[in-house]
Amino acid sequence: MKDKRVLFISSEVVPYLPETEISSNSFQAAKTVNSIGGQTRIFMPRFGNINERRHQLHEVIRLSGMNLVINDLDMPLIIKVASIPKERMQVYFIDNEEYFKRKATFTDEDGKLFADNDERAIFFAKGVIETVKKLNWAPDIIHVHGWMASLLPLYLKQYFKDEPLFTDSKVVTSIYADGYEGDLGKELIAKIKFDKIEEASLEVLKESTYINLMKLAADNSDGVIFGSEDVNSELMSYVKNSETPTLDYKSPDEYESAYAGFYKSLMV
Repeated sequence: MKDKRVLFISSEVVPYLPETEISSNSFQAAKTVNSIGGQTRIFMPRFGNINERRHQLHEVIRLSGMNLVINDLDMPLIIKVASIPKERMQVYFIDNEEYFKRKATFTDEDGKLFADNDERAIFFAKGVIETVKKLNWAPDIIHVHGWMASLLPLYLKQYFKDEPLFTDSKVVTSIYADGYEGDLGKELIAKIKFDKIEEASLEVLKESTYINLMKLAADNSDGVIFGSEDVNSELMSYVKNSETPTLDYKSPDEYESAYAGFYKSLMV
């Protein structure tokens, strides 16, 4: 993996958010690539409960200032950056006052999903790709973690399919047991279709549950890693029965050889 470029895109990453399987795995996978000579970039949402002063986030003016159209609305894209102490890894934060200022991640104080989580996920996916384009940084592997990042494979394969920067990029999605209850609302398909993405490719999202969202991500990925020991059996069967290469769950002390080997197999 020496000198290979791996783009990590995650709903949550330690130390910026509390430790979960997703936030820890996102960090450890990036750290592993970094330690064996690969180049990394990490992207995550700039949720309002991230302490900007403590983690020394600062806005990158040259990357900010773009508007993304989300369901016919112009939404300003703000990019912030920080460095993970001692690791020499940069983390880019996708920000927008409307979507990410609130002092919570995915749910309100009563545990209910935010009504605009569908638009937040679309904004995050498009924001990451537009920012990587501005950086002119062509990744060999794009590794997606967490459901709020899970629309990125779809947008990369369809909305940005003619973008030459990503011609040789391979998309890997990690699927976890940790998702969400309920769904993201009945308008998700319509909001994605606004971006001229064909409805035929969105059939699985007729019910926007966590399982169906991850099925869609897997459909548009070049490889799938099971990031939890106890992934939903329906979801696991769906992926295993497809032609998509998979990697079974690996513990943190197995990451280095397993992940590097899986990445290399996709780049052949």
